[in-house]
Amino acid sequence: MEKLLQSLQLKINQIGITEGKNTTNIPYLNMYRYSQQNIDLPEIQNPYILLVVSDTMRLHFSTGIKDYSPGEFLISAIDSPLSGHTLFATVDSPFLAISIDFLVDDVTSVMLDIDGDLPEKLFEIEDPSTTQQSNTKLLEVILRLIDMNDNNNELSFMSKHLKREVIFNLIAGPYGKLFLQSMISIQQAGTIYNINSWIKSNYKETFSMEDLAEQSNMSLSSFHQKFKTAVGMGPLQCQKKLRLLESRRLMLDLASNVTDAALEVGYESVSQFIRDYRRLFGRSPQKDVQEIRDCFRAGT
Repeated sequence: MEKLLQSLQLKINQIGITEGKNTTNIPYLNMYRYSQQNIDLPEIQNPYILLVVSDTMRLHFSTGIKDYSPGEFLISAIDSPLSGHTLFATVDSPFLAISIDFLVDDVTSVMLDIDGDLPEKLFEIEDPSTTQQSNTKLLEVILRLIDMNDNNNELSFMSKHLKREVIFNLIAGPYGKLFLQSMISIQQAGTIYNINSWIKSNYKETFSMEDLAEQSNMSLSSFHQKFKTAVGMGPLQCQKKLRLLESRRLMLDLASNVTDAALEVGYESVSQFIRDYRRLFGRSPQKDVQEIRDCFRAGT
Protein backbone atom coordinates (compact mmCIF):
# COMPACT_ATOMS: atom_id res chain seq x y z
CA MET A 1 0.00 0.00 0.00
CA GLU A 2 2.93 2.33 0.64
CA LYS A 3 3.89 2.16 -3.06
CA LEU A 4 0.33 3.07 -4.08
CA LEU A 5 0.38 6.08 -1.75
CA GLN A 6 3.72 7.16 -3.22
CA SER A 7 2.22 6.84 -6.72
CA LEU A 8 -0.78 8.94 -5.69
CA GLN A 9 1.51 11.59 -4.23
CA LEU A 10 3.60 11.62 -7.41
CA LYS A 11 0.51 11.95 -9.64
CA ILE A 12 -0.88 14.83 -7.58
CA ASN A 13 2.46 16.65 -7.66
CA GLN A 14 2.71 16.14 -11.43
CA ILE A 15 -0.71 17.71 -11.90
CA GLY A 16 0.64 20.76 -10.08
CA ILE A 17 -2.29 21.61 -7.84
CA THR A 18 -2.32 24.91 -5.96
CA GLU A 19 -2.84 25.73 -2.28
CA GLY A 20 -6.29 24.77 -1.01
CA LYS A 21 -9.05 22.88 -2.78
CA ASN A 22 -8.55 21.98 -6.46
CA THR A 23 -11.36 20.76 -8.70
CA THR A 24 -10.67 18.24 -11.47
CA ASN A 25 -12.25 17.21 -14.76
CA ILE A 26 -14.12 14.56 -12.79
CA PRO A 27 -17.01 16.39 -11.06
CA TYR A 28 -16.97 14.28 -7.90
CA LEU A 29 -13.17 14.21 -7.43
CA ASN A 30 -11.26 17.02 -5.70
CA MET A 31 -7.65 17.37 -4.57
CA TYR A 32 -6.24 19.34 -1.64
CA ARG A 33 -2.85 20.83 -0.94
CA TYR A 34 -1.96 22.71 2.24
CA SER A 35 1.48 23.91 3.28
CA GLN A 36 0.03 25.68 6.33
CA GLN A 37 -1.45 24.37 9.54
CA ASN A 38 -5.15 25.17 9.05
CA ILE A 39 -7.08 23.18 6.46
CA ASP A 40 -10.66 23.36 5.22
CA LEU A 41 -12.56 20.12 4.84
CA PRO A 42 -14.92 19.52 1.91
CA GLU A 43 -18.17 21.43 1.87
CA ILE A 44 -21.00 19.18 2.90
CA GLN A 45 -23.65 19.46 0.21
CA ASN A 46 -23.09 15.74 -0.45
CA PRO A 47 -21.60 12.81 1.49
CA TYR A 48 -17.91 12.22 0.83
CA ILE A 49 -14.74 10.41 1.82
CA LEU A 50 -11.49 12.30 2.33
CA LEU A 51 -8.32 10.25 1.81
CA VAL A 52 -5.06 11.52 3.32
CA VAL A 53 -2.17 11.02 0.87
CA SER A 54 0.67 12.74 2.74
CA ASP A 55 1.23 14.33 6.17
CA THR A 56 -1.20 13.86 9.08
CA MET A 57 -4.59 15.54 9.55
CA ARG A 58 -5.98 16.21 13.02
CA LEU A 59 -9.73 16.70 13.48
CA HIS A 60 -11.72 17.71 16.53
CA PHE A 61 -14.97 15.80 17.12
CA SER A 62 -17.41 16.05 20.00
CA THR A 63 -16.19 12.60 21.06
CA GLY A 64 -12.51 13.55 21.02
CA ILE A 65 -9.54 14.26 18.77
CA LYS A 66 -8.57 11.96 15.91
CA ASP A 67 -5.47 11.89 13.70
CA TYR A 68 -5.54 10.62 10.10
CA SER A 69 -2.26 9.37 8.62
CA PRO A 70 -1.51 8.63 4.93
CA GLY A 71 -3.81 5.88 3.68
CA GLU A 72 -6.51 6.66 6.25
CA PHE A 73 -9.76 8.35 5.32
CA LEU A 74 -12.64 10.25 6.85
CA ILE A 75 -16.19 9.17 6.08
CA SER A 76 -18.44 12.22 6.21
CA ALA A 77 -21.30 12.26 8.67
CA ILE A 78 -23.87 14.74 9.91
CA ASP A 79 -21.47 15.81 12.66
CA SER A 80 -18.28 15.99 10.53
CA PRO A 81 -16.18 19.10 11.26
CA LEU A 82 -15.59 21.77 8.62
CA SER A 83 -11.93 22.33 9.39
CA GLY A 84 -8.87 20.72 10.89
CA HIS A 85 -5.13 21.14 10.88
CA THR A 86 -1.99 19.43 9.67
CA LEU A 87 0.78 18.26 11.96
CA PHE A 88 3.89 18.51 9.79
CA ALA A 89 3.01 20.30 6.53
CA THR A 90 5.55 22.69 4.97
CA VAL A 91 5.95 24.35 1.57
CA ASP A 92 8.40 21.63 0.52
CA SER A 93 6.38 18.78 2.04
CA PRO A 94 2.70 19.77 1.96
CA PHE A 95 -0.40 17.99 3.17
CA LEU A 96 -2.10 16.23 0.24
CA ALA A 97 -5.56 14.68 0.18
CA ILE A 98 -8.27 13.53 -2.20
CA SER A 99 -12.03 13.73 -1.70
CA ILE A 100 -14.73 11.82 -3.54
CA ASP A 101 -18.33 13.03 -3.34
CA PHE A 102 -21.33 10.71 -3.48
CA LEU A 103 -25.05 10.95 -3.96
CA VAL A 104 -27.11 8.64 -1.80
CA ASP A 105 -28.66 7.34 -5.04
CA ASP A 106 -25.17 6.30 -6.24
CA VAL A 107 -24.71 4.12 -3.18
CA THR A 108 -28.23 2.70 -3.37
CA SER A 109 -27.70 1.73 -7.02
CA VAL A 110 -24.53 -0.22 -6.19
CA MET A 111 -26.19 -1.90 -3.21
CA LEU A 112 -29.04 -3.12 -5.41
CA ASP A 113 -26.56 -4.65 -7.87
CA ILE A 114 -24.60 -6.58 -5.25
CA ASP A 115 -25.39 -10.29 -5.37
CA GLY A 116 -25.46 -12.52 -2.32
CA ASP A 117 -25.95 -11.63 1.31
CA LEU A 118 -23.13 -9.07 1.71
CA PRO A 119 -25.48 -6.14 2.52
CA GLU A 120 -27.22 -8.14 5.26
CA LYS A 121 -23.94 -9.42 6.72
CA LEU A 122 -22.53 -5.91 6.96
CA PHE A 123 -24.97 -4.96 9.68
CA GLU A 124 -23.99 -7.99 11.76
CA ILE A 125 -20.41 -6.69 12.03
CA GLU A 126 -19.40 -4.93 15.24
CA ASP A 127 -18.67 -1.24 14.89
CA PRO A 128 -15.00 -0.57 14.05
CA SER A 129 -13.17 1.37 16.73
CA THR A 130 -10.18 2.61 14.75
CA THR A 131 -9.59 5.22 12.08
CA GLN A 132 -10.68 4.09 8.62
CA GLN A 133 -7.75 2.51 6.76
CA SER A 134 -7.76 2.19 2.97
CA ASN A 135 -7.28 -1.17 1.32
CA THR A 136 -5.14 -1.83 -1.75
CA LYS A 137 -8.12 -2.24 -4.09
CA LEU A 138 -9.59 1.12 -3.08
CA LEU A 139 -6.28 2.93 -3.64
CA GLU A 140 -5.86 1.25 -7.03
CA VAL A 141 -9.27 2.51 -8.18
CA ILE A 142 -8.51 6.05 -6.98
CA LEU A 143 -5.18 5.94 -8.82
CA ARG A 144 -7.00 4.93 -12.01
CA LEU A 145 -9.41 7.81 -11.47
CA ILE A 146 -6.57 10.32 -11.33
CA ASP A 147 -5.04 8.80 -14.47
CA MET A 148 -8.42 9.29 -16.15
CA ASN A 149 -8.52 13.01 -15.30
CA ASP A 150 -6.85 14.13 -18.55
CA ASN A 151 -8.25 11.39 -20.81
CA ASN A 152 -11.23 13.15 -22.36
CA ASN A 153 -12.08 10.24 -24.66
CA GLU A 154 -12.74 7.83 -21.78
CA LEU A 155 -13.61 10.30 -19.04
CA SER A 156 -17.39 10.46 -19.40
CA PHE A 157 -17.98 6.70 -19.40
CA MET A 158 -15.15 5.42 -17.24
CA SER A 159 -15.52 7.98 -14.45
CA LYS A 160 -19.04 6.68 -13.76
CA HIS A 161 -17.81 3.09 -13.80
CA LEU A 162 -14.88 3.83 -11.50
CA LYS A 163 -17.09 5.70 -9.07
CA ARG A 164 -19.18 2.56 -8.71
CA GLU A 165 -15.98 0.60 -8.10
CA VAL A 166 -15.01 3.03 -5.33
CA ILE A 167 -18.43 2.61 -3.71
CA PHE A 168 -18.28 -1.18 -4.00
CA ASN A 169 -14.83 -1.30 -2.40
CA LEU A 170 -16.02 0.91 0.44
CA ILE A 171 -19.06 -1.30 1.02
CA ALA A 172 -17.10 -4.55 0.77
CA GLY A 173 -14.21 -3.26 2.88
CA PRO A 174 -13.85 -3.42 6.67
CA TYR A 175 -15.73 -0.14 7.12
CA GLY A 176 -18.67 -0.91 4.85
CA LYS A 177 -21.10 -0.82 7.74
CA LEU A 178 -19.90 2.59 8.88
CA PHE A 179 -20.07 3.93 5.30
CA LEU A 180 -23.63 2.66 4.78
CA GLN A 181 -24.79 3.92 8.17
CA SER A 182 -23.49 7.36 7.26
CA MET A 183 -25.36 7.30 3.93
CA ILE A 184 -28.57 6.07 5.59
CA SER A 185 -28.49 8.73 8.31
CA ILE A 186 -27.91 11.47 5.73
CA GLN A 187 -30.73 10.16 3.54
CA GLN A 188 -33.11 9.99 6.48
CA ALA A 189 -32.15 13.50 7.56
CA GLY A 190 -33.22 14.91 4.18
CA THR A 191 -33.70 18.68 4.39
CA ILE A 192 -32.33 18.62 7.94
CA TYR A 193 -28.93 17.61 6.53
CA ASN A 194 -28.86 20.80 4.45
CA ILE A 195 -29.92 22.94 7.40
CA ASN A 196 -27.29 21.33 9.61
CA SER A 197 -24.70 22.06 6.92
CA TRP A 198 -25.84 25.70 6.88
CA ILE A 199 -25.46 25.91 10.67
CA LYS A 200 -21.92 24.52 10.41
CA SER A 201 -21.01 27.23 7.93
CA ASN A 202 -22.71 30.01 9.91
CA TYR A 203 -22.31 28.94 13.54
CA LYS A 204 -20.72 32.27 14.51
CA GLU A 205 -23.82 34.19 13.42
CA THR A 206 -27.00 34.87 15.38
CA PHE A 207 -30.09 33.11 14.06
CA SER A 208 -33.42 31.93 15.40
CA MET A 209 -35.34 28.67 15.30
CA GLU A 210 -38.01 30.49 13.31
CA ASP A 211 -35.48 31.40 10.59
CA LEU A 212 -34.34 27.79 10.26
CA ALA A 213 -37.88 26.40 10.23
CA GLU A 214 -38.77 28.85 7.47
CA GLN A 215 -35.76 27.71 5.42
CA SER A 216 -37.00 24.13 5.81
CA ASN A 217 -40.61 24.99 4.93
CA MET A 218 -41.72 23.34 8.18
CA SER A 219 -43.65 24.41 11.21
CA LEU A 220 -41.49 25.33 14.19
CA SER A 221 -42.47 22.27 16.23
CA SER A 222 -42.07 19.84 13.30
CA PHE A 223 -38.68 21.28 12.39
CA HIS A 224 -37.36 21.07 15.95
CA GLN A 225 -38.53 17.47 16.34
CA LYS A 226 -37.04 16.32 13.01
CA PHE A 227 -33.77 18.14 13.62
CA LYS A 228 -33.36 16.64 17.07
CA THR A 229 -34.14 13.15 15.75
CA ALA A 230 -31.58 13.44 12.94
CA VAL A 231 -28.77 15.26 14.74
CA GLY A 232 -29.35 14.21 18.34
CA MET A 233 -29.80 17.74 19.69
CA GLY A 234 -31.69 20.94 18.94
CA PRO A 235 -30.39 23.51 16.39
CA LEU A 236 -29.25 26.03 19.00
CA GLN A 237 -27.54 23.28 21.00
CA CYS A 238 -25.82 22.24 17.78
CA GLN A 239 -24.63 25.80 17.20
CA LYS A 240 -23.31 26.04 20.76
CA LYS A 241 -21.47 22.73 20.43
CA LEU A 242 -19.87 23.81 17.14
CA ARG A 243 -18.70 27.05 18.75
CA LEU A 244 -17.19 25.23 21.72
CA LEU A 245 -15.47 22.59 19.58
CA GLU A 246 -13.95 25.28 17.38
CA SER A 247 -12.82 27.28 20.42
CA ARG A 248 -11.10 24.16 21.76
CA ARG A 249 -9.35 23.70 18.43
CA LEU A 250 -8.21 27.33 18.40
CA MET A 251 -6.73 27.05 21.88
CA LEU A 252 -5.02 23.73 21.15
CA ASP A 253 -3.84 24.26 17.59
CA LEU A 254 -3.27 28.02 17.44
CA ALA A 255 -2.53 28.69 21.14
CA SER A 256 -5.38 31.22 21.34
CA ASN A 257 -6.19 32.45 24.83
CA VAL A 258 -9.64 31.94 26.35
CA THR A 259 -10.92 35.44 25.59
CA ASP A 260 -9.77 35.45 21.96
CA ALA A 261 -11.19 31.97 21.35
CA ALA A 262 -14.55 32.90 22.86
CA LEU A 263 -14.88 36.07 20.79
CA GLU A 264 -13.66 34.37 17.62
CA VAL A 265 -16.43 31.76 17.69
CA GLY A 266 -19.21 34.27 18.32
CA TYR A 267 -19.55 34.58 22.10
CA GLU A 268 -20.17 38.07 23.47
CA SER A 269 -19.68 37.06 27.11
CA VAL A 270 -16.47 35.28 28.14
CA SER A 271 -17.99 34.20 31.46
CA GLN A 272 -20.91 32.58 29.59
CA PHE A 273 -18.41 30.89 27.29
CA ILE A 274 -16.52 29.42 30.27
CA ARG A 275 -19.78 28.13 31.81
CA ASP A 276 -20.85 26.50 28.54
CA TYR A 277 -17.38 25.05 27.99
CA ARG A 278 -17.30 23.50 31.45
CA ARG A 279 -20.80 22.06 30.91
CA LEU A 280 -19.76 20.34 27.66
CA PHE A 281 -16.22 19.20 28.46
CA GLY A 282 -16.42 18.88 32.25
CA ARG A 283 -13.45 21.20 32.86
CA SER A 284 -12.55 24.85 32.51
CA PRO A 285 -10.98 25.80 29.15
CA GLN A 286 -7.50 26.26 30.66
CA LYS A 287 -7.54 22.93 32.51
CA ASP A 288 -9.03 21.03 29.55
CA VAL A 289 -6.45 22.31 27.07
CA GLN A 290 -3.58 21.68 29.48
CA GLU A 291 -4.69 18.10 30.16
CA ILE A 292 -5.01 17.35 26.44
CA ARG A 293 -1.53 18.76 25.78
CA ASP A 294 -0.14 16.65 28.63
CA CYS A 295 -1.76 13.55 27.11
CA PHE A 296 -0.22 14.26 23.69
CA ARG A 297 3.21 14.81 25.24
CA ALA A 298 2.91 11.57 27.21
CA GLY A 299 2.07 9.71 24.02
CA THR A 300 5.08 10.96 22.06
